[in-house]
Amino acid sequence: MKKVFYLLLFTSLSVAAQNGLTPSTGNYPAPVTFTAEQDHQNMMDQLGIKALRPGPSGNENDPNHANYDESKANPFPNLPDVLTLKNGKKVTTPAMWRDQRRPEIMEDFDREIYGRVPANVPKVTWSVKYTDNEYLGFTPIIAKQLIGHVDNSSYPLIDVNIQMTLVLPANAKGPVPVLMMFGPARVPAPSQPNPEELEKLNTALENLLGKDPEIKAIFERHPAYEPVTAIPFAGFAPKPPPIPGPMDQPGVNGVNNDPPSINQLIADGWGVAYVNPSSIQADNGAGLTRGIIGLVNKGQPRKPDDWGALRAWAWGAGRALDYLEASEPMVDSKHVGIEGVSRYGKAALVTLAYEQRFAMGLIGSSGEGGAKLHRHNWGEAVESLTGGEYYWMAGNFIKYGASEAKFGVKNAGDLPVDSHELIALCAPRLVFVSYGIPEKGDAKWLDHQGSYMAAVAAGPVFKLLGVKDLGVSNDYHTEKMPPVNTPLLDGQLAWRQHDQGHQDQANMKWFLKWADQNIGRTGVAGK
Repeated sequence: MKKVFYLLLFTSLSVAAQNGLTPSTGNYPAPVTFTAEQDHQNMMDQLGIKALRPGPSGNENDPNHANYDESKANPFPNLPDVLTLKNGKKVTTPAMWRDQRRPEIMEDFDREIYGRVPANVPKVTWSVKYTDNEYLGFTPIIAKQLIGHVDNSSYPLIDVNIQMTLVLPANAKGPVPVLMMFGPARVPAPSQPNPEELEKLNTALENLLGKDPEIKAIFERHPAYEPVTAIPFAGFAPKPPPIPGPMDQPGVNGVNNDPPSINQLIADGWGVAYVNPSSIQADNGAGLTRGIIGLVNKGQPRKPDDWGALRAWAWGAGRALDYLEASEPMVDSKHVGIEGVSRYGKAALVTLAYEQRFAMGLIGSSGEGGAKLHRHNWGEAVESLTGGEYYWMAGNFIKYGASEAKFGVKNAGDLPVDSHELIALCAPRLVFVSYGIPEKGDAKWLDHQGSYMAAVAAGPVFKLLGVKDLGVSNDYHTEKMPPVNTPLLDGQLAWRQHDQGHQDQANMKWFLKWADQNIGRTGVAGK
């Protein structure tokens, strides 16, 4: 009997493993372990999709290369009217926008594009890991490393800890505005021991390591060796500027002469909060049964209208803002902005649209799924995100790349909403749409013109709510991008295409001047 029992147990475990399942742990079902391909197929099966159109190739020599001919870029030339209700009535007052049209648009984005945040998302408790007194150039700063622990008592098998670093100018006379940035959450310039402290550290290390005869012999052969050496000028002069972040690297992203974004922000008297998206939700399809999405789903695969990574990152930014509002008196919590570049630019725009406490956003090179119109067929397309990066979006978004399915065929023209409406959800708050140029690495793939069209088409909502838009006509059919380095910064909706690459630090000084003016503040950037 024992042999039969073990045989049955082994067989059941093998079947579970083949189906991406793992056996239960304790009183909780173990999280499903899928590859990205298995997870994607699971969603296609739920939706009844048999085949998808392949996304366009970024290689212009491939037969299925992306379209870069503007005469072919508008197969669906007319966008959903941002100020027309589903019943056909025109939106004519701010109250109609707030109470009727905005909820309609949000419901479409929730269901079809980015997914819904579940009602039972657990609470986040923040703690300070450490506080470090540093220098950024010649400016003293205070850097805090923070951890936001998500309550996982309902499913202890998944642990989620949001990583955030808060950097504030040490000499601020009062609360300062803060730009929250998606990216690695590390302190910019860790403080270093002074010479006296270094000597104590080296003595302690020699005493500790010298107990090993082999290590002791090495020390005797090299009597002047110090395990810990001083950084030049450490302890009695300001530290050098920090190592640039992932979007600040020379050459790779076409950066020329602009200082790293954090240097510009601190110099202007702002604070910075870095939030690490991967500590909220992994940037891949295999991670959808882990992270905050997996925690809420108790390790099980998503349903079609469940949130994707972009919406999860936006949720995490909101929880970081909760902390700033409640626990940081030196943060002007009414003037906290959100920033990101590329996929994090998409996340920044989604955050600004959904988390209305954010006062402003700097949306860098966001492309498809961000500021780019889905209906504008240039470079990256809807099919790019129904395949490879499907996990950024709700499962339902995959339907719009279907070439064979139980519901027939769908494409970008079937989407109930488009990105001009995502930008409109941010109104009347401050939105700065930023791009670079292809010659320096901000690829044609990102569709700069399609993103400009979206900003143009969002303008009527800004005007309805009593603020200024780009200052051009709202005819997205005919408006063309202004020349590179032409700032359209006279309104609460702003645009500037800089002459550098896939980053937004080249627009940071323009953003700061524009933001300072709009919040009634005089900073260095405005002088």
